[in-house]
Amino acid sequence: MVEPKSASDLIDGRIQELGDWRGEMLARLRSLIRQADPDIVEEWKWRGVPVWSNAGIICTGETYKATVKLTFARGASLDDPAGLFNASLDGNTRRAIDLHEGDDIDERALKALVRAAIAHNRSKVRRRG
Repeated sequence: MVEPKSASDLIDGRIQELGDWRGEMLARLRSLIRQADPDIVEEWKWRGVPVWSNAGIICTGETYKATVKLTFARGASLDDPAGLFNASLDGNTRRAIDLHEGDDIDERALKALVRAAIAHNRSKVRRRG
């Protein structure tokens, strides 16, 4: 019997199969997200979307032909003092960061945004419980 692949293995596979700047960008984003909090859980949802969670979904990492999109599930509720969010700005819930080939990432600001998303998720869990 073949063991099912873990979400982390599937994300590794996606990074390798991309084989270009998008794979490198996704790997870098993944590393920063995991550095932001050691309790991050990696998931694989919706037939092939990397998802990072802690007390709920933090963000997803989608890849397109010319963009790597990091979508924060509750981004509209988060402060973004560095102005990282540059996509999906008109919704009431999500916010996204679209990255293109050659774009720089403000590592400190991204980690702060991930930590803010975790804090927001945890505050919602406490209120329900």
